[in-house]
Amino acid sequence: MSDANVEKTDVVLVGAGIMSATLGALLRLVEPNWSITLIERLDGASAESSDPWNNAGTGHSALCELNYTPERPDGSIDIKKAVTVNEQFQVSRQFWAHAVENGVLTDVRSFINPIPHVSFVQGPERIDYLRRRREALVHNPLFANMEFIDSPDEFARRLPYMAAGRDFSEPVALNWADDGTDIDFGSLSKQLIGYGARNGTTVLFGNEVRDLSKQSDGSWLVKVRNRRTGATRKINARFVFVGAGGAALPLLQKSGIAEAKGYGGFPVGGQFLRTANPAVTAAHQAKVYGFPPLGAPPMSAPHLDTRFINGKQWLLFGPFAGWTPKFLKQGHFTDLPLSVKPNNVASMVSVGLTQMSLVSYLVSQLMLSETDRVDMLRDFAPTAVDADWDLSVAGQRVQVIKPGNGKGGTLEFGTTVLTAADGSIAGLLGASPGASTAVPAMLEVMERCFADRYSTAWQSKLKDMIPSLGTVLSDNPALYDEVWAWGTKVLGLGSDSTTRDSEPVTVP
Repeated sequence: MSDANVEKTDVVLVGAGIMSATLGALLRLVEPNWSITLIERLDGASAESSDPWNNAGTGHSALCELNYTPERPDGSIDIKKAVTVNEQFQVSRQFWAHAVENGVLTDVRSFINPIPHVSFVQGPERIDYLRRRREALVHNPLFANMEFIDSPDEFARRLPYMAAGRDFSEPVALNWADDGTDIDFGSLSKQLIGYGARNGTTVLFGNEVRDLSKQSDGSWLVKVRNRRTGATRKINARFVFVGAGGAALPLLQKSGIAEAKGYGGFPVGGQFLRTANPAVTAAHQAKVYGFPPLGAPPMSAPHLDTRFINGKQWLLFGPFAGWTPKFLKQGHFTDLPLSVKPNNVASMVSVGLTQMSLVSYLVSQLMLSETDRVDMLRDFAPTAVDADWDLSVAGQRVQVIKPGNGKGGTLEFGTTVLTAADGSIAGLLGASPGASTAVPAMLEVMERCFADRYSTAWQSKLKDMIPSLGTVLSDNPALYDEVWAWGTKVLGLGSDSTTRDSEPVTVP
């Protein structure tokens, strides 16, 4: 193929999930004249991890996730991670509000809905922890409205489905935050990509990136294959972002950048019980998170979630782990073995030898029957009926195996942004909190890869989109109140939209 047949573009985005969708929208807003090409191997947007059935849709803001507030050996509560995640979520929330005001996002209710976020514990020791957790968080303006509830009557009023049939001789308690949301990241991604397509972005569905190679002028040659016709094409790009979920690691390995050397990945699947029985969904209006089982990874914390998907209300309970060597739900069984390279084999073996509790947890999960899963649900909802629930297979998550400094690898449960030293390519690895913090993650990519423009030409535009950009909201309560009120109004998330003060619901 001659140079004349090589297409040229300023930016290539690999993958049509929330990360590429967000970066594409941000770049289109600050550089409307740049040429952008988005390449997706499937026939539609957000069909993998960003699809609403493939993730919890929690809108992670650390209001209810107990693994973000660990207890220190001296009994104090470490809130650093919770504050960091919430600060990041506030950046995403502000961008979404700006996008709604300016016609980038046109269907608010299809992607975000208000729903309380709740932490749930049982037993005196954990109740004491939950009380101390709330006391540690409530002095921060981002968590100021969090409540501690240990009254059985109030528990029953707010969570009738969980209270029905419960023996309150085993004490229970809640941390309750009215300010939570349920987010359909599939709808959000599609709207952001649609905005880009309407404003000049080229979108290639059904096309797979097969190789990436650095050129002498610092650009990248991206080799693409049409999965339907087999036709190939070459695209030359000044900048490449790999936002392909589980497929990001193999593509970054193919790029040959030094920053990806030593990294590995371990795939973990997810499954949820779900119901749309109106009598059940009406009796539970919250996302309720508990403690992960003993020896289980943080991502396995059980939760009973209200979801809004395609205009319909559901309840989901899980997650239950599954396992396959695929890095994508619609991937290949060779994904894991082909990701093992000479430069990462030591890290992967090291993690394999030190994570026996994770292996044991996965084995125990794979042996669960449907009856076993509903029995676990009954720890949350004692009157749960098997016939109301069916099993839904969620998306694949590839946990990052990070290379150590001569000490083997470590298994990471967060998200990692990798960028080449020259800023010509970047990619995102990992999972939770992931999608909820897509905007700050992509701003980080922009700052690293376009440092000169980020700090000068783009600053005023970005500040218009995200008024708190560069400010720690925890240290500026007045600004937090201002941007929170603005976002709440624009996104329609006011207290009148919640069901907290509704009349008691009869539980089936």
